[in-house]
Amino acid sequence: MKKINVITLGCAKNRVDSEHIAAQLAAAGYQIVFDSDSNDAEIVVINTCGFIGDAKQESIDMIFGAVNAKREGLIEQLFVIGCLSERYADYLREEIPEVDEFFGARDLSGVVEALGISYKSDSTERELSTPKHYAYLKISEGCNWRCGYCAIPLIRGKHTSVPMEQLLEEAQKLADRGVKELMVIAQDTTYYGVDLYGERRLAQLLEALCRIKGIEWIRLHYAYPTDFPQDVIDVMAREPKICKYLDIPLQHISDKQLSLMHRRHTKAEAIDLLARLREAMPDIAIRTTLLVGYPNEGAEDFEELCDFVEEQCFDRLGVFPYSEEEGTFSATQLEDNVPQRVKEYRADRIMDIQRDISLYKNYARVGDVERVIVDERRGDYYVARSQYDSPEVDEEILIPAEGKRLYRGRFYTVRITGADEYDLFAEIVK
Repeated sequence: MKKINVITLGCAKNRVDSEHIAAQLAAAGYQIVFDSDSNDAEIVVINTCGFIGDAKQESIDMIFGAVNAKREGLIEQLFVIGCLSERYADYLREEIPEVDEFFGARDLSGVVEALGISYKSDSTERELSTPKHYAYLKISEGCNWRCGYCAIPLIRGKHTSVPMEQLLEEAQKLADRGVKELMVIAQDTTYYGVDLYGERRLAQLLEALCRIKGIEWIRLHYAYPTDFPQDVIDVMAREPKICKYLDIPLQHISDKQLSLMHRRHTKAEAIDLLARLREAMPDIAIRTTLLVGYPNEGAEDFEELCDFVEEQCFDRLGVFPYSEEEGTFSATQLEDNVPQRVKEYRADRIMDIQRDISLYKNYARVGDVERVIVDERRGDYYVARSQYDSPEVDEEILIPAEGKRLYRGRFYTVRITGADEYDLFAEIVK
């Protein structure tokens, strides 16, 4: 039985791809590990990210690390898959011949068949690389929006929904294995169903997922703001299993910048959507990401964005300095005319504003009683999360471990006892 180390870089959508591939390899008799720090496997599969410069560099570094291990005889075969090899396969083959083969993000079957296995495109089996109590459910692939800065349509292609019955079968299998929390993900979750059913069906999918026994939390990520479906807001508000949490990347708020980015919504429409979400769910935690230093972003555009962040008081926020991506509208039609130092200054200033907002919001939660799920023990603390926090990207609730035994994947009731900028402290109530 040969061991295959499946290493995943980039987003959770890549993770789901890796888990599907790993399940088919495991079914054929291979032993699967997910360990980016180990060379203890005869075969290594690296699932790469090619979205922005830093992610590309991380993928390249990981590939060269595996190449060195192969030269030293520590591994026998090396395969590279995913977004980086989708965009640059020919170049990578020429520059890194030690890799046995490169397969793109749209060719998940390639690595499976290269190992002598017949690929099943409709398989709902997964080998989880997450803790056993949570998993990501990818409901579609690709994107139709073609935002000016984004290479995803070039890498992943057009929006393609996974049939609902296939998703429900996959979710049921995850629940049967003990998964209690589902993160629903896609390049744009709100567009789900248009290509298959002629209309958006995210609300119906969420309702069906809520009926699966064993699933206790459902969390929604990557919701594009344009034409956000009202029925999704309604089902989020009324279904207790759906976390009062939404990841909705807004990118900017200046109408000039939104137009240049090809975002297809206005400042007024974005503000209206946020108001509708908060009216329906007053306790909702909204996570967003912003992009600063996009071509022609002037000082007035940036100040408008700063004012917006201060006014909206987002619960979670990330910000990225713009980097030019080959083949996109902004790379081919616009000049990258904001200096790098200005981009970095603007990103830092947004995060300074958000740091104060986060600290204020966290202090406001001190004394609250909340339901949490425990993810792990880390040193002197158990690490838990509330419904307002997604794993790996949001803040944690730390529970002193002394004199207690808590269990990973179980829910507990806690009282918040302290706070800092990005974490909370708590004690067990029951």
